[in-house]
Amino acid sequence: MNTATDLGRSFIRRQPEAAARVLEKLPLAELSTEIQSCDADELTPALEVMATSSVLTVFQALTEAMQGRVLELASPRLAMLIFDGLDNERRDQLLQTLPPAIAEDLTRLMQFPPYSAGRMMDPPFDTVRVHTTVSELRELLRNSSLRRARSVYVVDEKNKLAGRVDMQALALADTGQNISEIMVGIEGSVLATAGREEIVEQLDRLRVDSIPVVDVEGRLLGVVRYQRLFDALESVATADLQKMVGASADERAMSKASFAVKRRLPWLHINLLTAFLAASVVGLFEGLISQFTALAVLLPVVAGQSGNAGSQALAVTMRGLALREIGTRHWRSVLNKEVRVGIVDGIALAVTCGLGVFWWSQSLGLALVIGVAMILSMIAAGISGALVPIVLIRLGQDPATAASIILTTVTDVAGFFAFLGTASLLAFML
Repeated sequence: MNTATDLGRSFIRRQPEAAARVLEKLPLAELSTEIQSCDADELTPALEVMATSSVLTVFQALTEAMQGRVLELASPRLAMLIFDGLDNERRDQLLQTLPPAIAEDLTRLMQFPPYSAGRMMDPPFDTVRVHTTVSELRELLRNSSLRRARSVYVVDEKNKLAGRVDMQALALADTGQNISEIMVGIEGSVLATAGREEIVEQLDRLRVDSIPVVDVEGRLLGVVRYQRLFDALESVATADLQKMVGASADERAMSKASFAVKRRLPWLHINLLTAFLAASVVGLFEGLISQFTALAVLLPVVAGQSGNAGSQALAVTMRGLALREIGTRHWRSVLNKEVRVGIVDGIALAVTCGLGVFWWSQSLGLALVIGVAMILSMIAAGISGALVPIVLIRLGQDPATAASIILTTVTDVAGFFAFLGTASLLAFML
């Protein structure tokens, strides 16, 4: 096929897959000549099923008018392949030549939600088809930048996901074998809009190192590999840690002081109000504390242990919600577990703390008070750690933003009430 007639409009229109294979094999000089006689409307279907490494080559050989028409007709997958291969300046130039509505739509289609599969995926290193031979695939891998991958995904003539080839199977196969003979079926895939929770669920369920990303027609868009997902989850986790203590997720270690103050100060004021609430609880027992000063010494012990226990329950619950191990409907099961943990931990700490306080004060009453308070405060901590994030989600709020402040208030108030209330009831033993 060396003439424009051979690659005529009838051939491309009727057999886009065959035309794509011919175009892929043409030398660059001959390719530029051949495609100038093609119509963009009939060339686009061939580009849709062309190998990844050839799409940009063919596209750049087109006139600017043909390029604009191809982008108008292109699927989101094809447009993404083209734009990924262009620098920002050329991409902006092309968008400016398109009708505003189409340019806006293409821009929107290229922007995937944060931490979605489309944001985290790596584009295919090249197109591997079912009829590719083992030797051809090995040559493609040698000439590619793909490293440390344990599998390669295979597509059919329409670029729809067909299977997967393990690197070990590829290394042991005969050079003349077709990929179709050694590939295995696909366990699962995700759409480009899938969130990180869905990807984590797939990886955990299938026990694989990567997940293919496809469009709504099942055509391969890219691959989310474990390391990219791990990095994304680590980034989200560190951002959540900042938000849990009232710092903005946007703040960095070298951010301006004015930016940090602007983001932190509102939450510090909220925390100040909750601190006054906890202080008011202590104020209710002012007379008791003035009578038994040892109570003031031991107050931070109860509050500190209660806060730590609540933070543990909060962290486990929030992780379960983020990874979809649990839903808000599982609140009874989570609450039941944390209450049981609180009882056991409370009893153990009550014994240890009670013995320490008795050794320090020689007061059996004081030891009994702090022991009972420790059990009650640990149970309250477990309850609050389990329920605070679930309630916030039910209310449509981000638990990472306010959970820590609410938890601190609840555990402080519960700890102070448990300790000073028990002391009031057992004042005759102090």
